[in-house]
Amino acid sequence: MKRVESELITNVEELLEDKKIGFFMGYENGSLPLRTSPCFVKEKEDVQRLVWNCFCTNNLSVYLVSLIPELPAGTKVGILCKGCDSRSLVNLIVEKQLKREDVLIMGISCSGMINIDKLTGNLDGGRILEVEENEEEVILKLDTGEQRFSRKDSLYESCKNCTHPTPSVYDILIRVGEHAPKSVCPDPMIAKFRQKERLERWQIFERELSRCVRCYACRNACPNCYCKECFAEQTKPRWFGLSNELSDVLFYHLVRILHQAGRCVDCGACVRACPEKVDLRLFTRMLVDEVKERFDYEPGLSPNDSHLLGVFSTDDTQEFMVEVD
Repeated sequence: MKRVESELITNVEELLEDKKIGFFMGYENGSLPLRTSPCFVKEKEDVQRLVWNCFCTNNLSVYLVSLIPELPAGTKVGILCKGCDSRSLVNLIVEKQLKREDVLIMGISCSGMINIDKLTGNLDGGRILEVEENEEEVILKLDTGEQRFSRKDSLYESCKNCTHPTPSVYDILIRVGEHAPKSVCPDPMIAKFRQKERLERWQIFERELSRCVRCYACRNACPNCYCKECFAEQTKPRWFGLSNELSDVLFYHLVRILHQAGRCVDCGACVRACPEKVDLRLFTRMLVDEVKERFDYEPGLSPNDSHLLGVFSTDDTQEFMVEVD
């Protein structure tokens, strides 16, 4: 990873020095072990803060819609993008929330992000002093010794089933190994959920969402949730109550999830943000699979694409529009 960080830092220094960008978004080490934070760089001397490792989980494209209007006119923003992040960014361009010329995309091929809970939940004790990673393992060096974890087994579920680890749209690409795009096929966990009876699926939905405390972290972490006024907070009309009653919670999540149809790139930001560990991906990924199956559509692969729900084809299947006998 040192080679990748060096290439990243060199590229950003040159871009700032040549005034090709006026601002860059990447990652820096967090205040706690195994964590990173978004890093906003405007000055060349701050570039050394930038890092790249298996804990760079944030989808940075979530900041663009609110950030760009606040910068001086004509400021071009550089942004470090994993495959899923770049698809979110491209989707914002397709939905006319960004202009392609306003952003410089520094793509980075991604081997998947590590779920910190899978590491810390299996520690034998001790204080983390240092972390090393390679293609096979994540190695935690503790004051009590060393523990090794399988990288493959420690990935987030969204990373295990990632279909585009390398951005399809970029201005500069930093390669971390070779990552060919994988075909979109149903996630085994989601496929198992879809095979259940409708009533059982609804019961699982209720059980998962019963833990929701309506903090809206899922909405705030999602690049697709850029509305200046969310339907959840509208009062004219008021769509539903603001209580933590299960009916209100379910209505909020049903509407938000349906808004992701043809837009969700399965980045997992909503799941990582949830303080109650609600598995929202169980439902959003189901939409991703169904959109691919019904319409052969994947969002965020080209800024020239049309939005799935903005076009109509006579070849579209329609059996889902009528009651099943």
